[in-house]
Amino acid sequence: MVSYTQQKIKQNGHAGNLTISENTNTLKAVLILENNYYVDFRPDHSVCSLLGFNHAEYTSDYQESENPVNILSVNSVLVNIDIISGSYLNGQRNPTIYSFFPAVSPGYKIINTPANLVYLPITLDAIYSIETSLTDQNGQQLNLRGVNVTIRFHVREI
Repeated sequence: MVSYTQQKIKQNGHAGNLTISENTNTLKAVLILENNYYVDFRPDHSVCSLLGFNHAEYTSDYQESENPVNILSVNSVLVNIDIISGSYLNGQRNPTIYSFFPAVSPGYKIINTPANLVYLPITLDAIYSIETSLTDQNGQQLNLRGVNVTIRFHVREI
């Protein structure tokens, strides 16, 4: 991100330096500005919330973000299936059959196999179709950017 930002500064005919780094002790972003530069995070849809900054204009040479960096917004991937019952999430009924934390960096292939299988009751007498979805911990559909996903379910009669 830093090299991209500096490239854009030069493309626009400006001289100066902008550095965005991290404070690993506080998990906050550090903004270093040179040559009287300023950064305006006030516009809507700026990256300020990802970097932990407020919607404000920053003019000091050294500024640490007010909040921790919030780049990883997915804490859990929930595998949902519409034919089960008996699953709860935060005390509410939910069609989640499995959840996990993606243990790879963004952009890498996620391979996850449950260690302990849990069998939940199926709500139908006959299965004609199954609808599955992958959501985050807030119920937001994951944007998989067209990547193929393989999910295998194990059904057994009791």
